[in-house]
Formats: sequence, structure tokens, C-alpha cells
Amino acid sequence: QVQLVESGGGLVQAGGSLRLSCAASGSIFSINAMGWYRQAPGKQRELVAFITSGGSTNYVDSVKGRFTISRDTAKYTVYLQMNSLKPEDTAVYYCNRGASTKIAGIATMAAFGSWGQGTQVTVSS
Repeated sequence: QVQLVESGGGLVQAGGSLRLSCAASGSIFSINAMGWYRQAPGKQRELVAFITSGGSTNYVDSVKGRFTISRDTAKYTVYLQMNSLKPEDTAVYYCNRGASTKIAGIATMAAFGSWGQGTQVTVSS
């Protein structure tokens, strides 16, 4: 069983940057796709970015060019570098493990792990 702990959130002004970390612990037998999700008040959880076991990265259109997902395999840690933050990026950010797939030709991932507490990102105007 793998447990994921998110950290790095905070309060920043628009245009600022944050780096989120997702540390995995427990019994890890394989490297799966890992992704960052976010959920804003009153909205459904949204897949923001994910990285496959092979290292390929994918992003939702709204964060392309601003966010970068990366993984340190040796540390079992995935990161999300967020630059040029906007107020609409405000949300609780979660990480999870899953399997990469395609829906209607669009790359995505299906999470299969448990959801943790996430880390709050607040971007002020």
C-alpha cells in the first residue's frame, strides 16, 4: 500500500510561483503514472498534469506553458512547478497514482490510489 503526502502549497500573488511536492511511502512495487489534480470550491476535481512511467508529460490546456511536472524516481517523489500563477489556479491540489490511457484520442490517466488531504494553493489578485 502506497501513501502520498502533498506539500508546498501557500498563498502567493498573481504572477508568483510555487513548487508542490508529492512524496510516496509504503510498499512500492512498481512505478506508475503519477498526476496532479486540483479541486476548487464548487467545482469537480480536475486532472492538471501527469507523468507516465516512461517519463512523458501531459497538461490540461489551462496550465500549459506555466506548470511543469517532474519525477525523482529514486526519491519516489513527483513535483509540480507552477509559474505565472493566476487567481483561477486557486484550489486544493492532490497527487495520485494511476494508469495512463486515452479517451477519445486524448491522453489522460485513471487514478487508483486513495486521496490524501492535499495542499492548498491560493493566488490573490
